[in-house]
Amino acid sequence: MSNASVRTSYQLRKASRDQLKGNWGKCILVCLVYSLIIIGINFIPHAGIIISFLIVGPLTLGIVGCFIKLVKFEKFQVENLFDGFKNLGSAIILYVVMSIFIFLWSLLFIIPGLIASLSYSMAMYVLSENPDMPVLEALDESKKMMYGHKWELFCLLISFLGWIILSVVTFGIGFIFVCPYIQAATANFYKDVRSVPILNNQE
Repeated sequence: MSNASVRTSYQLRKASRDQLKGNWGKCILVCLVYSLIIIGINFIPHAGIIISFLIVGPLTLGIVGCFIKLVKFEKFQVENLFDGFKNLGSAIILYVVMSIFIFLWSLLFIIPGLIASLSYSMAMYVLSENPDMPVLEALDESKKMMYGHKWELFCLLISFLGWIILSVVTFGIGFIFVCPYIQAATANFYKDVRSVPILNNQE
């Protein structure tokens, strides 16, 4: 299968910057609200883990939905971050199942865990666009989509390493801009990889 339909990391980043023009404020706010809620959950004693499973899944579904709209040039608002709660059951189950699968693969070693993370990385995007799809089908769809494309996504994410280091050096201030940038680039990657014929992506 040719990878011609998947843009290079440079092209994905450039497209993301273009799409973020005029939308930076809204996208920064989406990422900021998402991050603050996630951080806040970690400060809840005892029940933090349970609450995390109940909230992180729907929020993650919501944030990928916002950035899918961005790369498709569709209108969205900050409150769309909470759209994942409209599909609460599937979002929670998908998040839990993904976490379990990745954890189990990680027990074998770091590399299998990383491969599993990349294999299932598009599942939330798939569910966002197909809210009625069964969770296991969304995971399987992600796995098929990512067959032959895991290295490309890995390279895309690694290409942000310099920005991440700069963000750490600036005491986290840089993350305000890096988070939307990475989210937009990943959504663009999904937009590309979903166009690759699934039938040719069989292991």
